[in-house]
Amino acid sequence: MSDKTSLRADAQKNRERILLAAEAVFKEKGASASLEDVARHAGVGIGTLYRRFPTREVLLAATYNARFLSFAEESRARDNQLDAGSAVRAYLEEIVTHTMVYRGLAASLGTVLQSGTPGCHATTDEGRRLLQRAQQAGVLRDDVSFEDLVYVATAICLTVEQDDSPKTRIVHLVDLFLNGIGERSDSHQ
Repeated sequence: MSDKTSLRADAQKNRERILLAAEAVFKEKGASASLEDVARHAGVGIGTLYRRFPTREVLLAATYNARFLSFAEESRARDNQLDAGSAVRAYLEEIVTHTMVYRGLAASLGTVLQSGTPGCHATTDEGRRLLQRAQQAGVLRDDVSFEDLVYVATAICLTVEQDDSPKTRIVHLVDLFLNGIGERSDSHQ
């Protein structure tokens, strides 16, 4: 094996070790856990971690990639089962639930979704698609953006993060939001 091939294999092993360590550390200590703890848990130096993952959000996105891919796939799979409004409702409820796997991830959700991983792209594309579908069906106002949905998901996440039974609260808060952004009445246009 050449030195170059060996280096690539070592780099890939380090990347995998960092991602496994990040998963464990973020689950235990939350998304704001020390990146030094992640590097130590992975058995690599902090410089090695930063060469592969230059920011916390890039590391979070890479660690979360498979979850985001699965989330987007599940959303697309139920497309024929839900009307446009119900699909946006389910998307919001589930992105909040998925984001809560790592305590504190909500604070970085918007930045994480812009990190460029396949999972981030899939989740963003799915949210934009569902939003456009709901707007075309007249269920949501035309001035609602995908970023608005991310802000709402972030706010809901931050609100229920310490709640003992967040599912009921998530459903309630999503309902409040969607009722508030329903199609404008003629008096507001």
